[in-house]
Amino acid sequence: MSGSAQVPAPPAGSEPVSPVSGSAHVPAPHGSKPAGPARRGRGPWVAGLAVALLVAGVVSWYASASPDGLEWAAEQAGFLDTAEDSAVAASPLADYGVSGVGSERLSGGLAGVVGVLVTLLLAGGLALLLRRRGRDAAPAED
Repeated sequence: MSGSAQVPAPPAGSEPVSPVSGSAHVPAPHGSKPAGPARRGRGPWVAGLAVALLVAGVVSWYASASPDGLEWAAEQAGFLDTAEDSAVAASPLADYGVSGVGSERLSGGLAGVVGVLVTLLLAGGLALLLRRRGRDAAPAED
């Protein structure tokens, strides 16, 4: 014997007992979801989303009003005044703000929140699509 304890076989007709917990396995009722890792991992995702929304919606109020690096470099090189508006300059979220909102702080915060939510929807949709596609491509086990 190598030092590990031998677990005796359960009597015929009884449930096997786990050597770790000492209790019998009780199957979950039909239709219930397991309380495994798929259900426990939701808390960090919700916390991460809350932090992202807080940063985008509130902390962005305190962002620098100075031009970004590209605008600064263009100004230093002397060609900033030759810049043209982007094709999406008239879009609702152009220039890091929401058009039609009077307060610049509120406009920037709303744009950040909308950006977080759109990114979440796109990334989540892509993840679900790839996950479903991976299940369909997996070979059936018999």
